[in-house]
Amino acid sequence: MPEITEKDLQQTIKPLWLKAISAVQTSNLPYAVSLLQAVLKDSPGFLDGRKLLRKCEIQLCGAPKKKGGLFGIQTGGMGLMKLAGHAKKDPAGTLPLIEKELEKDPYNEAASELLFDTFVRLELFDSAAFALETVRKGYPENAKLLHKLAEFYFAHDQHLIASDVYNDIIKHHPTDSAAIKGSKDASARASMQKQKWDENADMRTLMRNAAEVEELEKATRSGLTKEQLEERRDRTIEKYNADPNHLATVKDLANIYEQLEDWHNAQTFYEWAHTLSANDVALSIKAGQMKDRAAEADIRNLETAAAADPDNVELQAALAAHKAERLALVVAEAKRRVDQNPTDPQLRYELGNALYLAGDHSGAILHLQQATRNPHIRTKVLLLLGRTFKAKNMFDLSIKQYSDALSDLHSMDNTKKEVLYEKGLIHDEMGDKEHALECFKQIYEVDYGYRDVAKRVESSYQ
Repeated sequence: MPEITEKDLQQTIKPLWLKAISAVQTSNLPYAVSLLQAVLKDSPGFLDGRKLLRKCEIQLCGAPKKKGGLFGIQTGGMGLMKLAGHAKKDPAGTLPLIEKELEKDPYNEAASELLFDTFVRLELFDSAAFALETVRKGYPENAKLLHKLAEFYFAHDQHLIASDVYNDIIKHHPTDSAAIKGSKDASARASMQKQKWDENADMRTLMRNAAEVEELEKATRSGLTKEQLEERRDRTIEKYNADPNHLATVKDLANIYEQLEDWHNAQTFYEWAHTLSANDVALSIKAGQMKDRAAEADIRNLETAAAADPDNVELQAALAAHKAERLALVVAEAKRRVDQNPTDPQLRYELGNALYLAGDHSGAILHLQQATRNPHIRTKVLLLLGRTFKAKNMFDLSIKQYSDALSDLHSMDNTKKEVLYEKGLIHDEMGDKEHALECFKQIYEVDYGYRDVAKRVESSYQ
């Protein structure tokens, strides 16, 4: 079974991958996880998809869990023991089941080790290394699994990386003699590899390669100043002028403009890169993002200018026209996506939100009601539905949406506070002071400083 990239995904799976990327971009991580699980079930060798899945799970679950159990050792339980037996008979079919365990705890050491062993059976070696790299990141003190990872890298002639892993073990276990010896052996092998390369290269090749490596390091280094980015931009423009059809140069230039927040130029070069790449979907998404940011930046600039010169009628009119045009484009794009995939609740929500912002509240309701089918976004859909009914002065229906949302919310997080506050405002507007105060008090009990709830609650006692 080979490892694959995005371009190797089957046509039936690519739409799920694109939806997952869109969900990540809109911070709808639970939905992204469910989509990525489906993608990987069909395409287990898609390492980039697995990396994105793990990143989402880590963001959802937070820091590695404190180890419990005897002597703080994390165990896998009977479930993973059964999966280990299945993995020997059907390694490919067991991968989704292991991933379900990692969805609960992406740093789970026992599940990660089983994932590693399963990938090795399938000869997916990069994916196998990634499985234990997650443990290296979450539990760097786990000498047993880090030894396993280092030995794996060493066996696959990745001696420099093996040396790094051994050095990580030594940081936590300074007296680990096997790690000390492994680090020395791996470093020596890495030096031998480099020396062999050196012996086969003439001085001119060395100089050229050194220059390219230095340029590559500069290109990928983060935290560059604006002046350094502009210097890189100017050098890259020279390369682009020499060969406008060189994809790597065009992508690099687009990325530099993005870092400089020159959204219009970033959009132009991402679009050109998309054309040169034979329609790379990721580049198309990037171009769309840059287009959105460019439009948003134009509106912000106009808002600043309009605020500084409120009597300038032409400026105020230009701002209103830009906002209307922007909303129209957002609505049109959202409608296009729904037409392409009318059964996707996330796309229905995005269209409903766009119509709500555009003032088409009746049009928004239809799509928002269909979006409630997705349990991962149901709460925020109900919140927006409540606001939409409120905008139509249908207060009783608005309160019903907020009540439904609250029935799904148990902990008093920011979302629940927002729903309670909105519900309290409507009760207050309807003259129902008792139920309004009940909503505000629930927030007051846990967050005194939330908006103006303190003033609302305390004034009721005067």
